[in-house]
Amino acid sequence: MSKKSNKHLSALKKKIKSFNFKHFMQKNKTNFINFYKYNIQFMSFVLLCLLSCALLRHFTIDKFFDLGGTFFDLSAILLLGSLAYLFKPRKQFTYFFTVMLVITLMNIINAVYYSFFSSFASFGLLASLGQTGEVTDAVFDKLRITHFIYLLMPIAFYIIHRLLTKGDYFNKVEKVEVRKKLFFEVIILGGICLSINISTLTGTDVSRFSKQWYREYIVERFGIIVYQVNDGAQSVISKLNTLFGYEEAAQRFTTYYKERDYSHSKNEYTGVFEDYNVIVMHLESIMTFLIDLEINGKEVTPNLNKLVKESLYFDNFYPQVSAGTSSDTEFTFSSSLMPVQSGTVFVSYYNRSYITLQTLLKEKGYYTFSMHGNKASMWNRNKMHPNLGYIDFYSQDYYTIDEEVGLGLSDHSFFKQSQSFIKDINTMVTEEKEFTNYMGTIITLSNHIPFMKDGVPFSDFDVTYHTGKKDELGNEIIYDYLEEKNLATMGNYIKSAHYADKCLGEYLDYVRSSKEYDKTLFVLYGDHAAQLSRSQFGSFVNYDFLTGEQKTEEDPTYVDYDYYTNELFKKTPLIIWSKDKKVHGKVSYPMGMIDCLPTLSNMLNIENKYALGHDIFDVKNNNTVVFANGNFLTNKVYYNNSKNESRILDGVETLDDNYIDDRKKYAEDILTISNDIIVYDLIEKEVYKDKENGGKKHE
Repeated sequence: MSKKSNKHLSALKKKIKSFNFKHFMQKNKTNFINFYKYNIQFMSFVLLCLLSCALLRHFTIDKFFDLGGTFFDLSAILLLGSLAYLFKPRKQFTYFFTVMLVITLMNIINAVYYSFFSSFASFGLLASLGQTGEVTDAVFDKLRITHFIYLLMPIAFYIIHRLLTKGDYFNKVEKVEVRKKLFFEVIILGGICLSINISTLTGTDVSRFSKQWYREYIVERFGIIVYQVNDGAQSVISKLNTLFGYEEAAQRFTTYYKERDYSHSKNEYTGVFEDYNVIVMHLESIMTFLIDLEINGKEVTPNLNKLVKESLYFDNFYPQVSAGTSSDTEFTFSSSLMPVQSGTVFVSYYNRSYITLQTLLKEKGYYTFSMHGNKASMWNRNKMHPNLGYIDFYSQDYYTIDEEVGLGLSDHSFFKQSQSFIKDINTMVTEEKEFTNYMGTIITLSNHIPFMKDGVPFSDFDVTYHTGKKDELGNEIIYDYLEEKNLATMGNYIKSAHYADKCLGEYLDYVRSSKEYDKTLFVLYGDHAAQLSRSQFGSFVNYDFLTGEQKTEEDPTYVDYDYYTNELFKKTPLIIWSKDKKVHGKVSYPMGMIDCLPTLSNMLNIENKYALGHDIFDVKNNNTVVFANGNFLTNKVYYNNSKNESRILDGVETLDDNYIDDRKKYAEDILTISNDIIVYDLIEKEVYKDKENGGKKHE
């Protein structure tokens, strides 16, 4: 060791020996007391903002305190709070209060939004806010007092400010506060907290943060403030990428389809419905568990029950929706593409070129139309439907609003009036040479949330359970759990679904008796799961009709209704039917909405090689159903992208070592390529760019 090093070491030893620990603690105790004494306003701001964010996590994802989310929120609040020290003490309140109001508004919006979509709000969805005007009743039905509990924080902060003002707090602070020093100290503290948080992140955390696929996870791990900042940045980046990221997206697109095996073998369903008319029935919120469900021996959906027995019925079918719910289903069904990662296709990307079932059939001479008893502006359908390939859109303006249920025209009246329109369309197609056939989509409305309440004359289904037993006074014992407590909304949903099924049955009775439907393919699907909470579904699944109580874990039929059970429960029916009963049987292969176009294309003898789904009869049990949040389902496993874990399904013993990784890669590719196609309009710019050299543009 050199003499210089020895000298430094000796000096260090002397400092250690001379260190007075008691004096050090006393000095820092004094500093802490002084900081608390002269920074009450700042500390109140930090604690109240932190509490507000914690309450949001509690009332949404049930994570009041999560180490990651809490400390990321703390880091953000400290960094935001530090800027107040750029102002004089008396003006700091205005800054603190403004920031707190912004955080409060952010939390209220996210709380209300989460009750609708079980996800958090996005800047990319701001263009969709106009849709709330069309579903005002649904919004008010979802409002709870807890959505506004965040207002208590700015109120409390204002009260604290008034008390401090009366106590001559600010005059005292102005005499001792060194604002520049405090600004740097707080911003350094916030930076240190943020750095520590970042150092704990895994590669998976970073990947999910950048892709913003699973918002619940990001809020849990990164906190609501960082989530919202990241979402805003992602929204800006997505707009910039439209301008600057095209070359990379086009290269991914070209490579993907060059390497993709698109070989399509003929099967027993090839061309079976060629030259048939096509009617697609978009059944609002109809779920698979309703099929064959009985209460008091009465079927909830008797008409669907009858239909599935004489049709090709897919009982393991899943919608693949994101924030666009019904509009996402329309898009994915028609195009075999996934919902966009930011915003909604119908609102943000309606002006793109898409190859759809409608455009493909229109090229074959079909007259294409859509029908819906709501306003044409709902989900921007008046702009999006022409780009999906519909020639005409029969919206609310075409109908007489003579009977209303829920959000608008009742399904009963809607079907009755639509019959007349379709009869005229059939005559036009039969007698005129311009069109050879027709293809139409009928979008129902009555089963939309808010579901029927007591007193509505259409709610004639009894959800109380009649035991047949008598009490001491000789009155029948009736359990009304489905009308009370946690299951009241579920009870209303069942009543509403029964009404929707009744209206559907009336229309199908007309179809069966009318010759104009003799050569018509009907495709019926539930557009998405009912917007009910996991606890409501779980309570229903574990409701014991014999006792009128919830089953306990000791009951052998008790279902542990966890996250995976809930996700697997969100199936909706897919039904393919014609009056001549050309196809029938039950199909239980796992299938997603994205697989509808390829499956139907084979039956109608048309083709879209850019579809990202599969003809289910080609892949059968080897299918992978990808969800918009990065989750996926196969016949062996359900994978949870947010936690990087999976649930092996019943009857499956082992998985190959690479099984999950291979399908994760597949899911990521599907989501990335689909998003590229939508955002960068790659069908228009890549598929049709060589139109002069033989490329054909779908009109």
